[in-house]
Amino acid sequence: MIALRQLLPAVAFLLLGAAPAGAEEIGSVSTVFKALGPNDKIVVEAFDDPKVAGVTCYLSRAKTGGIKGGIGLAEDTSDASIACRQVGPIRMEGSLKDGDVVFKKDTSLLFKTMQVVRFHDRKRDVLVYLVYSDKIIDGSPKNSVSAVAIEKNWKP
Repeated sequence: MIALRQLLPAVAFLLLGAAPAGAEEIGSVSTVFKALGPNDKIVVEAFDDPKVAGVTCYLSRAKTGGIKGGIGLAEDTSDASIACRQVGPIRMEGSLKDGDVVFKKDTSLLFKTMQVVRFHDRKRDVLVYLVYSDKIIDGSPKNSVSAVAIEKNWKP
């Protein structure tokens, strides 16, 4: 039987490689000092909607530090906020399906993710982005929403 200490380097490698494509860390602030390992912090990341050119979302989320957080074994809280903006002409690539996942991030070693899903309010021609956290057994009601009006004649 393989010892846990033999699996930790492989698990850490997988976790580091699990970052979603296109997510860019904009910055972070420390919220709790940890004597050992990194501090708890709030991280701000940006990502572009993969099916809607011209829309960028900014996600702020809690990141647990300490020894467990430093090696990727801590479970991050479900606290997050999102703001999406039109940053260029909007071009939709293919048809949009309500509830499509546009961003996903593992927030624990197993079973917990933070994800952003997109809805198209066709009546108002607005894209709505919802961030929430889920677990296999139970999710969290903590969520945040942002909306982007589809501007036909967009100018910066």
